[in-house]
Amino acid sequence: MPVRAQARTKLIDSSLHFDDSRRKAGGVKIALDAMGGDYAPRVTVEGAMLAARQHGIPIVLVGDRPTLEEYLKRFRFSSELIEVVHASEQIPMTEKATASIRSKRDTSMRVALELLKEKKVSAVVSAGHTGAYMATALMVLKRIPGIERPAITGCFPTLKGSCVMVDLGANVDCKVSHLVQFAVMGERYARVVEGKERPSIGLLSNGEESSKGNELIRGADQILKAMDIHYKGFVESKQVFQGQVDVVVCDGFIGNIFLKTVEGLISTTLSLLKRDIQKSFISKAAAGLFFMLFKNTLKNLGRRFDYTEYGAAPLLGLDGLVYVCHGRSNSKAIKNAIVTAHQSVKENFLENLIMAFHERQTL
Repeated sequence: MPVRAQARTKLIDSSLHFDDSRRKAGGVKIALDAMGGDYAPRVTVEGAMLAARQHGIPIVLVGDRPTLEEYLKRFRFSSELIEVVHASEQIPMTEKATASIRSKRDTSMRVALELLKEKKVSAVVSAGHTGAYMATALMVLKRIPGIERPAITGCFPTLKGSCVMVDLGANVDCKVSHLVQFAVMGERYARVVEGKERPSIGLLSNGEESSKGNELIRGADQILKAMDIHYKGFVESKQVFQGQVDVVVCDGFIGNIFLKTVEGLISTTLSLLKRDIQKSFISKAAAGLFFMLFKNTLKNLGRRFDYTEYGAAPLLGLDGLVYVCHGRSNSKAIKNAIVTAHQSVKENFLENLIMAFHERQTL
């Protein structure tokens, strides 16, 4: 996800003391579930090496030690920036989350999360089984006080830059209080990580009018109107990409459908364009001229919608920085996920989020 260096708002109250031992003990280390994902461990090791080489980020690979060390040896990678922590088990993508959590205690994702809990690393990244990852993270790390449900947060390109969306699939059934908390988490993420000075917030609905929507979002609407945030009311799906607001809030059921619809639309549009171009020689010739003239423009546009550029989505609300990658992540996506997690640590995002909910509880 794009990170802006300008206009950072440092919001940590000096009256609160936050434990900084992760940085003091071993620097900003990122733990990577090296056995998680459709193409692990090859692409996870490759992604870790890219992050270490290109960005100098210290990484802890968690998984089967002999396998990981063999890949590092095969790639002829020797660096003090990467270390390996052994985990004897892994969770296949086809396995039920509840069954794996109960029966497996030494999985790569659990060991990585335990390292975060023990403050031996500063964040965890995984492309593994999403359901098992979220459940294990909740069990190991617990929630930030004041947050009932963690939420997956994503970032979409718009005509005005980018838009943060919460929740993209962690919570199918939500209460009004959940949506209000998602709004606070999204607002703080947009401020600290996206660099937006005063993020505007909207509730995703089937119309802009206050009479639209269901009972859930109308209830959240009433509470958000009374809060000291830049709340703008209901927004429609089309307005997300127009950049009407900086943060969009919805339940995980709607958010996940929105995400997959966008992915499907982009994929189908590109396939239809390619098919139509191949229909005739004239089309091919015109397409060749078009692509030659607008090569860089098309490349930049494609990059903005490419999930590998963003790498991962944070699971906000936990007492620790946890990043969820696409199961089909390649090495580029893994590298960018590590970079995103590393940047959030440097920006003190977790501390800022804790501060936001501390302020709400003391009002």
